[in-house]
Amino acid sequence: MRFSVPLSDAEQKLLLRAEALLTSCHNRISEATTLSDPSTAGKLFQMRLGAHDREIFSVAFLDTRHRLIAFEDLHAGTVDGCEVHPRVVVQRALVHNAAAIILGHNHPSGSLEPSAADRALTQRCKGAVNLVDIRLLDHFVVGTTGYTSMAARGWV
Repeated sequence: MRFSVPLSDAEQKLLLRAEALLTSCHNRISEATTLSDPSTAGKLFQMRLGAHDREIFSVAFLDTRHRLIAFEDLHAGTVDGCEVHPRVVVQRALVHNAAAIILGHNHPSGSLEPSAADRALTQRCKGAVNLVDIRLLDHFVVGTTGYTSMAARGWV
């Protein structure tokens, strides 16, 4: 993460320890982790992406029982956008032999409101994975203060 204000040595050390702790937590997420509950999935995406200073687009790849197979950051962008290619989402889902996926990305601005572009991307990805019998379960927009589920709004 980058901050616009200079940090003291103590603050930098604290952030490095926090990052190591988060990495440790991510590494403990195993195949036994079920992401069928939107709050569990939303919190996972928020924890992983919420504090980034540029947009990161990630995908959780799931088996038939919605257990986590893998979690990957597929695309990185700028402070206000990220170019996402649905074909890469499909390719990675096939590599993991995923039966379902959950999409997520952060808004560095802190806004939790999905944009029109976010909604259009969701539909493009849904169409692409449907062609190979993979279900898109949700798409989360996250920030440091929370997350929004597009499925909860009926947009998936």
